[in-house]
Amino acid sequence: MGAFGGGLGGNGEVCGAVVGALAVLGLRFSRSSEEEKEDPKMWAYTREVLERFQTEIVKNHGGILCREIARVDWKDREQARAFYKSETALECGRIVGDTAVLVGELLERAMEPKAV
Repeated sequence: MGAFGGGLGGNGEVCGAVVGALAVLGLRFSRSSEEEKEDPKMWAYTREVLERFQTEIVKNHGGILCREIARVDWKDREQARAFYKSETALECGRIVGDTAVLVGELLERAMEPKAV
């Protein structure tokens, strides 16, 4: 999933952390054959990830686009090099970590037995 970095292949688009989170949910809850039905949890958890990503994880960054969060033109080598030496790189690491924790919470919730 490394190609999600830099906003989908270094294009500054949607943050790779949230794209990766949705990919994991799709792998876990989508169907594995045409005959199967998708688990409805996939859609509920997808909405929750997007909502919480925006309102909790990147709330101070103005949006979910990498260029809004990292403020880097990934096609400019000098800007990209400077990014990795900056505090912003640490912030992106926090975002990735917080997003991974969120996905872990949802996967754990999905494994809980249903109340009868």
